[in-house]
Amino acid sequence: MTLLARTLAGCLALSIADAAAPALAQSPPPAATNPLPTTTNPDPKTPGTADIPVPAQAGAAPSAMPPAAGRDTLVATPGDANDVDEVSLPAKPAAILAGRAKWEEAVPSLKAAFQRIEADLAKAGIRPVGRPIAVFAKTDDDGFQYDAMIPIAAMPDPKPAETDGLRFGTTPSGKALRFPHKGSYDEIDGTYETLTAYLDAKDVVVQDRFIEEYVTDLNDKADEKLDVNIYALPK
Repeated sequence: MTLLARTLAGCLALSIADAAAPALAQSPPPAATNPLPTTTNPDPKTPGTADIPVPAQAGAAPSAMPPAAGRDTLVATPGDANDVDEVSLPAKPAAILAGRAKWEEAVPSLKAAFQRIEADLAKAGIRPVGRPIAVFAKTDDDGFQYDAMIPIAAMPDPKPAETDGLRFGTTPSGKALRFPHKGSYDEIDGTYETLTAYLDAKDVVVQDRFIEEYVTDLNDKADEKLDVNIYALPK
């Protein structure tokens, strides 16, 4: 289990434990804490939650697709790399694809999920307008379960039925704490450790899910120019 796995699992386990207490009264769980003791390994037979392989057609994005670099983040104002921001997340219509991956395959799995969404939106003539988002909720020793999301201009009317795991819904909304991460994905565990320490120091109880918004493209886990917004949603 990687350091990122233990750190993210600790954050999620901490938020679940806080649901039974009025405030955080203890230090963050150690790195070896078992993740989400009430969570079992996601059933690969559950629709939309199977491992997502890199699609064969993902290598070439349709020419009509607007560049992801020109799309908006959930919150227009950039975060301060040295501070935590209190923000309000809007509920935006989005195309959503559920998946799961092993910890060491986090980046290629998420990248493949986003490529699949982009390709399906292009085929349907639906315009993506926001940065890619991953919502993490369940973890185990081997990996994690997530929802990959890409905000779109408007919800299709009528809303399409779920097709091969792809569905339409809205992004998480409400008050949130934004923790910017700038640097490689290999180093993102340090930002989660800062997040955990902040929640503990401020006695903040959060929902049992965390959101990563990729301000720059998620191409390689060693990319030092990666820019990610991590959101925690207080209860």
